[in-house]
Amino acid sequence: MSPVVQENLPTPLNSKSEQPPEPSDGTANFFTTYSCPFAQRVWITRNYKGLQDKIKLVPINLQDRPVWYKEVYPVNKVPALQHNGKVIGESLDLIKYVESNFEGPSLFPDDPEKRKFGEELLAYSDTFNRQVYTSFKGDPAEEAGAAFDYLEEALKKFDDGPFFLGQFSLVDVAYIPFVERFQIFLSEVFKYDITAGRPKLAAWIEELNKLDAYKPTKTDPKHVTEFYKSRFLGQQ
Repeated sequence: MSPVVQENLPTPLNSKSEQPPEPSDGTANFFTTYSCPFAQRVWITRNYKGLQDKIKLVPINLQDRPVWYKEVYPVNKVPALQHNGKVIGESLDLIKYVESNFEGPSLFPDDPEKRKFGEELLAYSDTFNRQVYTSFKGDPAEEAGAAFDYLEEALKKFDDGPFFLGQFSLVDVAYIPFVERFQIFLSEVFKYDITAGRPKLAAWIEELNKLDAYKPTKTDPKHVTEFYKSRFLGQQ
């Protein structure tokens, strides 16, 4: 495990903020938004690999974003990584990029069976998220149950640890930002406990909550509930 680094989180940049210099020494600028689950995937990966000095947090205020950001990354979204003269985006691509291009503890196993299953789970993550988000308009216990059952079954495949591939990996990184938000929102608004009858999922969340790489990236539950109520239920 990498040592715990207490970080002072920089203030998000807005339309009045100057553009940070492009890194030229092998370090990277990580354009992020603290409440974004996609960016959180990259943030956790960075923390776990102990790259706080190599990958610099550059938070963006998406409600008042800097004009120059679109020039840096034409897609104009977060997350994005500026490294070695190029800028790349898409969170699943980014966590693989950080794993492959930076030092630190490995986040993907060598075992071929685990690698194959890991790729399957990474590919399924968008389907999982879509299924749960769609359920917010109906009966989540009924409509999202199968998605959480899938995770419960996947967590049974390897018994050498509490995580999807036994040991902590990019698969856990891909899922936890969304499961974190789904658990908060479904419990608060629909009184639906995603861990009820799913002991593996409950243990997985419990173990992740102990991880120093993950803890500082978590979003305020009140913010999650208010944002999801507004976005999915039209409630202010």
